[in-house]
Amino acid sequence: MLAQKRWINRDTTKLFEAVLALKTVPECEMFFRDLLTLSELKEFANRFRVARMLAKGNKSYLVIAKEARTTTATVTRVAQWLKAGMGGYRLILNRLNHHSNRSAGGVG
Repeated sequence: MLAQKRWINRDTTKLFEAVLALKTVPECEMFFRDLLTLSELKEFANRFRVARMLAKGNKSYLVIAKEARTTTATVTRVAQWLKAGMGGYRLILNRLNHHSNRSAGGVG
């Protein structure tokens, strides 16, 4: 576990604190656009799209890669983190699913 957390330092902690200080989607858009290149932003958004598609569990890696316009290597990598990562993908996917169910009048 210690080796997995070597990337955590004062700078990464400050970055995550900054993200937590954002309050709206437009604020996030402004911050992330300033922080990331267009290529990085598109890649992060696409990885999250792949994670959402994988979580639904109804498409093959090949179909997901084609629809997301990415490689099967990217789909495989996202799938590995989704299944055996630190739990971040699952955490946010569950929260977003819970939020959308409440917004749609589902039981919360």
